Amino acid sequence: MAAGFQAKKKDALMCLIGDEDTVTGFLLAGIGEIDAKKNSNFLVVTSKTPVNQIEEAFRAYTARDDVAVILITQTCAEQIRATVDDYDGMIPTVLEIPSKDNPYDPNKDSVMQRIMKKMSCQD
Repeated sequence: MAAGFQAKKKDALMCLIGDEDTVTGFLLAGIGEIDAKKNSNFLVVTSKTPVNQIEEAFRAYTARDDVAVILITQTCAEQIRATVDDYDGMIPTVLEIPSKDNPYDPNKDSVMQRIMKKMSCQD
């Protein structure tokens, strides 16, 4: 490491909304955090998870000032597509990712669609 490098006191977090296997994998990689108020930076979505709970978690993560990236499986994003599409902030950045059972489809990813639209306007 560089001699002058110092870690920030408060590093930015990644948040995750996804199925159990996806969330477990990321937690094993070390992204999980639960603060003193018992707020976590992840939500495990099952078939019994109500859509409004997913929306609430998404809105809560986008409102936090300590979050840099929100990863959401495309399957979960589809359940709250209007909410994801309405979010237009730069930070935290929202990235749709594949899950174990569902491959990534760039045609469903609103962020990718915005990027492709801007790129086609620049040509």
